[in-house]
Amino acid sequence: QVQLVESGGGLAQPGGSLKISCAASGSVSKIYAMGWYRQAPGKERELVAGITEAGSTNYTDSVRGRFTISRIDTKNTSYLQMNSLKVEDSAVYHCNALLQPRGGPKYLSVWGQGTLVSVSP
Repeated sequence: QVQLVESGGGLAQPGGSLKISCAASGSVSKIYAMGWYRQAPGKERELVAGITEAGSTNYTDSVRGRFTISRIDTKNTSYLQMNSLKVEDSAVYHCNALLQPRGGPKYLSVWGQGTLVSVSP
């Protein structure tokens, strides 16, 4: 069974930086796309950044130029480097991957449990 495990969240001050990671554990044949979503209290979950198998990236407007998504396929891992953090970036950040488990269906969407990012003076 494939699972996604996020790490690296925590507390930062406005203007600070954090880097969060998402690692796929279990037997994975292929990871097509990976993305980071966030959900703040009382708000809907939103896509923050995504990266395709080819390395193409996309960002929501509010983080473009401040956040960078990357992936290392040999480690089945995605990263989100967050710079110039703002209070409004505070949320639970969830990782998602569209992948093919070894011996499983061609496409499977898997979610991580989330990691909390708090930005406060």
